[in-house]
Amino acid sequence: MSYEQDNPWCQEIREGIDGVLGESSEIAYFYMDTKVRFANGEQRAREAYDLYRQLEPDGVITVDDNAQWMFVLPYLQGKVDTPVMFCGVNAEAEKYGFPSDHVSGSLERGHIGESIAFMKQLQPDMASICFMVKDSPSGAALKRQVDVEQSGYLATVNGFFAVRTTADIVALGPRLDSDCDAVYLDSLEGISDDDGVALDHARVFAVLERAYTGPTVGANRYHVEQGALSAVVKTGQEQGSAAARLLLKAMQGTPVSDLPVTRNYRGRRIINVTAMEKHGIRPRPIVLRGATLVRTAE
Repeated sequence: MSYEQDNPWCQEIREGIDGVLGESSEIAYFYMDTKVRFANGEQRAREAYDLYRQLEPDGVITVDDNAQWMFVLPYLQGKVDTPVMFCGVNAEAEKYGFPSDHVSGSLERGHIGESIAFMKQLQPDMASICFMVKDSPSGAALKRQVDVEQSGYLATVNGFFAVRTTADIVALGPRLDSDCDAVYLDSLEGISDDDGVALDHARVFAVLERAYTGPTVGANRYHVEQGALSAVVKTGQEQGSAAARLLLKAMQGTPVSDLPVTRNYRGRRIINVTAMEKHGIRPRPIVLRGATLVRTAE
């Protein structure tokens, strides 16, 4: 895992992996903690490789982009015969030289256009949207996706902001209020406060809520549970189970070269009722049909 053990995305992916491999395999998890301790990533990758040599596993799953370039490329790609399946990868697979004769997996793509369309149903007068991400490889990959897709969005993209600190968010507040009918957010974990302490998503989002008065669109379920108005979410469970199914086939004898790279397609509509009430949004009842409704935890 690229990130920390209590990261909600990692927890979702682990559920997906365990659901496929839990009954048939002994699974060891290693967390690189690169969301909150990015500078230690290469050292953690060396420790992951030490664990790999100790365990001599029949297969490996590597999660999110940092694990690919910090761990797979220097230690596994083209150097071992062990089948490796990635998931949660935002970049194009070719960036890492995937697939190869022993590496394949599942790409992660946010349901951005679908989330904007869903938000448009909730707030029909929404005409513009801005994006906020942590300044990171995952944030850069999201921008590439937006650059490719934005002509098909049902709102004009009025800004894409990659931030490093909560002070950056506070400074952007007036511009967000003037230019953005809504803000799409992703990958905010690890943004640091004034003391240089890396924060989890909930604390970063609290800063954003104070700086920006409009509604926010999330990328993951926990974003909405922590206060974003709505999302068509991608799920870690889909990512984890996809990689696990591919790895199971490889461990059962299917050549990795016969296992093409996949991507996520399923999305779930979710609405935060607390945020909907806060922003005075009263959608037509048909918009709520089939959506999951949550409230912000007190």
